[in-house]
Amino acid sequence: MSSFVIDSSAILAVLNQESGAENAIKYFAGGLVSSVNLAEVLSKSVERGSSVKMAMLMFDLLQLEVVDLEIEHAIKAAELRPLTKHLGLSLGDRCCLALAMLRETTAVSADKDWKKLKFCKVEVTR
Repeated sequence: MSSFVIDSSAILAVLNQESGAENAIKYFAGGLVSSVNLAEVLSKSVERGSSVKMAMLMFDLLQLEVVDLEIEHAIKAAELRPLTKHLGLSLGDRCCLALAMLRETTAVSADKDWKKLKFCKVEVTR
């Protein structure tokens, strides 16, 4: 079982060689990612000019296990909305946190605001 659920921001930091990438990558071995976060990563990559096919090839190199969004996961993400609205967390962010909570593990993000979260174990890479 993985110790970490990886958020889109950490994945994008690595793929785009952004600040915090070297810290983020150390959490990836055996890491999990929600299918919602994968959609977010692919969408952001396309916005930056990549094709979906190339973005998926780059993502595959990270060897993260993609976990499909199931009903329990969706419900937990919805329950997190009132707890995270003040921080502006996205649906993808909440799906990452929900998966980490359901798997009783740690969420990894490059978003500094996640340091303010008290209901889930979080590692921030920036």
